[in-house]
This record gives sequence, C-alpha cells and structure tokens, in this order.
Amino acid sequence: MSSPVQPLHHWVIGDVHGCAASLAALLNLLPETDRLVFCGDVINRGPRIAETMELVWQLVTSGRAVWLKGNHEADLLAALQRQELVVESQSTSHLSASQPAASQPATSQPATSQPAAQRLLAGNDTYRQLGAGNCRRWRQRLAQLPEVYWGAGWAATHAGFDPFTWNPSLDIRLPFWQHYDGRYGTVVVGHTPAAEVRHVGEIVIVDTGACYGGKLSAYCPETGELRQVPGLLSWSALGLEQRVPGGPALAGCRF
Repeated sequence: MSSPVQPLHHWVIGDVHGCAASLAALLNLLPETDRLVFCGDVINRGPRIAETMELVWQLVTSGRAVWLKGNHEADLLAALQRQELVVESQSTSHLSASQPAASQPATSQPATSQPAAQRLLAGNDTYRQLGAGNCRRWRQRLAQLPEVYWGAGWAATHAGFDPFTWNPSLDIRLPFWQHYDGRYGTVVVGHTPAAEVRHVGEIVIVDTGACYGGKLSAYCPETGELRQVPGLLSWSALGLEQRVPGGPALAGCRF
C-alpha cells in the first residue's frame, strides 16, 4: 500500500540581507521537500552578500525556491541601468564630436551624470562586495525576479500591494497595512524589520531584522508554523531595542 502524498508546504523567508551563516542555519531547520519563498532583499547590508546570493540562486535553479524582488534588488538594478546609460551617452557624445556639426543628431535629453551614477553604486553594499563585473553578471538574473508568489489562499511579496491599484509595491507600508481588504487571502511580506514576526489582520510581516541583530525567520502559511535562527548580533548589542517600525527612531530609514 502506497503512502499518502504529503501536502506541499511553503516557507516564506524574511529579508536575508547578506547574512549567509544565518541562512545556512535556517535551511537546516526546513524540510528539504518543502518550497522556499524568499520575500526579497536577499542582498545588501550583511557581510557575506555574494555567498548569500549564490546560495539562494542555487536553490532557485534547483527548483526548490523562488526569489522575489525587493526594493534593494530594484535599487541595484536601477543604479546599474543608470551607469549603462552613462556609458552609452558618453559613447554617443564621442561619436558626435567626431562628426561635422550639421550631421550631429539633435537630442532633447540632458547628459546623465557619471559622478551621480557612480555615487549610487558606490553606496551600494552589493556593488562594493561583488565588484562591477560580478554585478553585471547578476543583473540579468535579478531583472527576472518576480514580485509576487501566489499560493493557495495566500500570497507572498516584498512589501505589499498598492491599495489603489492592487499591484505589488516594493516600498509600501502603512497604506497597505491599513487598507488591505483580504482579497488575496493571507499576504506574507518582509521589508519592515522588528524584533518579532507580526500579524496585522491578514498580513504577516516576517522581517525580523537578521542584519540588524535580530533573527532570520521562516513562516509556513499553510500551518502558521514559525522557525527562526539568530542574526548577526543581539538587538541590545546594537542599541536597537526600541528601534521598531512605527517609532520615531526609524522614521526616516529606508529598509
């Protein structure tokens, strides 16, 4: 007599942010037959970004995981795109300078600033750790990341949905929390770190600040089970005990 087929369970994993050791420890707690959904912001912040990206991508290519796009992946892509436009603009300018004035095409677009593009990338942790060549290699991969994973009666996305259009938004917080009408069932998101996983109506927020000294969390939407491992340091060691979203300490932060 054959064994009954076990239902497929999913684990939605909060913002990893380059915490490779925490991710490896968390994976040891999750059944190998279950599906993993990384809710974005795998990159930036932490000390081992390249290793984290490679590990998650291996899980994606093996079919075990889905990596959703977060605002940090989107920001890196935008900065790389801007740099590419700078290079193209400079090439066009050099070509135009070698042509007679009458043959030079008119342009209505201002030249993109090379220093501005470089500043964007210089301030990006992933770019600093991986370097220009590796970031270009990753660009195509990051560009194809989906923004939503649809489960049976639930969904996962990085930050939430715009309550005016109900399209996914990579930066939204309060408007989604306040106006979500349950149309997609339970929605599991990351993006906004706090010391514990929070439930806001039918929204589950699983970013527990691994890179800020909290925990790395995985939540199973089918069962409500939660599994966690320590992040980089304790919250108290970083002086972040009171820095939970909604408080004044985080008012101007971009996560």
